[in-house]
Amino acid sequence: MNTANIIFWSDVTTFPLLTVLTLIPLVTAIVVLLLPSSKMALHLGLTSAVTTALHAVYMIAIFDPDREGVQLFEYVQKFNLTYSVGIDGTNILFVALTTILSFLALVYLLTTRRAKDKIQVACVLGYEGILIGAFVAMNAMQFWFWCVMELIPIVLMTIRAGSGQKRRWVVGLLLQHWGSGLLMTFTGFMLLAFGVMGSGDTLTFEWLALVNNENVLEFATLIFFLLFFGFAIRMPLFPFHGWLPVLAEHGTVASATIFIVGLKLGIYAVIRFILPILSDVAQQWSWFVLILGLISIFYGIVLALMQINIRRLLAFSVIGHTGMLIIGVFDFNLYGLESSILLSIGFGLAAAGIAFSIGMIYKRTHTAYIPRLGGMFETSAALAFLFVISALSTMGMPGTPGFDGVHLLIDGTIKNHGWILSIAILVGNVLTAALLLRAFQQIFIAAPKRLQPPYTHSSRPSSDGPSPRNEGVTAIVICSLLIGIGFYTSPWLQMIDQNVSSIRKLHPAGHGNEHAALTIVPNHNKDNN
Repeated sequence: MNTANIIFWSDVTTFPLLTVLTLIPLVTAIVVLLLPSSKMALHLGLTSAVTTALHAVYMIAIFDPDREGVQLFEYVQKFNLTYSVGIDGTNILFVALTTILSFLALVYLLTTRRAKDKIQVACVLGYEGILIGAFVAMNAMQFWFWCVMELIPIVLMTIRAGSGQKRRWVVGLLLQHWGSGLLMTFTGFMLLAFGVMGSGDTLTFEWLALVNNENVLEFATLIFFLLFFGFAIRMPLFPFHGWLPVLAEHGTVASATIFIVGLKLGIYAVIRFILPILSDVAQQWSWFVLILGLISIFYGIVLALMQINIRRLLAFSVIGHTGMLIIGVFDFNLYGLESSILLSIGFGLAAAGIAFSIGMIYKRTHTAYIPRLGGMFETSAALAFLFVISALSTMGMPGTPGFDGVHLLIDGTIKNHGWILSIAILVGNVLTAALLLRAFQQIFIAAPKRLQPPYTHSSRPSSDGPSPRNEGVTAIVICSLLIGIGFYTSPWLQMIDQNVSSIRKLHPAGHGNEHAALTIVPNHNKDNN
């Protein structure tokens, strides 16, 4: 394995930080299941989440955006199996976002009767560890393994704590979609690894070996579509989106918040495993991806306009945002890549904020139907503030991550695809945000539309309703992050730039203009199919 452009963990810190980040929530999840007291289990879970978040802060502090390549790299090989993890500009912010939303998901559990369910607490912690493991994986099959493991907490949380009477049907639908996606991804990775092995090298799934491959890949187009369609189900991108609105309607808020980060795993996988490895084929079929992205934007808008269930409305808005993100990735320039990663973080935080608002409103009113709501501002000012700031963040308002992210997306799209596509993206983004703001007006500002007003702080059942203190904690954390990142975007963009620099370094021809297209890498993966 070529160790150029690698900074090992032992050169930076005294312990394997990324493995520790993965193991803390996973080990705690097992311990939680063994504890006799549910109260003790939740307190241990919160302690674990805080500890993991502090380790993530330490990870960001020691990350050097000026040094190109993979940092904090760990590599172990035993019995012909390899374990490798590392961070760069592509994944570092996703890891941090996962730890933050996992902590908030456990804080949300404090507001529900599910706080007494040890399995629910363990699932949140297990999901956190699985996502971190997937984001830091530097081995394609290792990444795929974590994606398979992700099904376990999602299925358990949906069956045990989901809403509605169709939870088992929802799980079956999810398994059908994700199962087909995982099968396509597995096949693509196998073909990719055997293609790299074509010259007599040993079979490897190591990301660095795949990126540095100089062999001609047979069936490169087939590999591209297998990986892209598999990842598209996870994003989700039209027409692979059918499972998301159903799961959003019947799933739990605690799982939905960190699941929103899990949705970004699809975008991340495209940037990690397709863009630098199959760049020629990706450019050849970029027109097809752009069409799917545009359809996703406006399909999401039209379907969101028809929803009276706020959970489904949020799901279709996520589908619209996914179209924007995938267009940014296939702009094939630094602006587009920066925008996709920055908007993934911003949209993830914003969607989590809206999901928390919806969940706490549901606990008070026992409904997610917009026509039955109204006048919530008087009793839920913190939730109203959280909802509107999150909705404005998806619109690209100044002072939010979306402001710089949308501008970078438009700059990158104009550079490669012209004004027409850029205007379509802007229109779609504004309409999506307008739908969320209309929902805010109907839920919080408009007069109540049912005979009995929503529960007030004094009248709601104390065992089931959210407390104002927990609402305030959630609102302050998410709004502070959205506004803080929005006003102080430069260091985060600098981290993202480090990834593009490392990709250029891995390919000798990739030097030159900082904002040159990524397609200047050598044609190692010509399609001889």
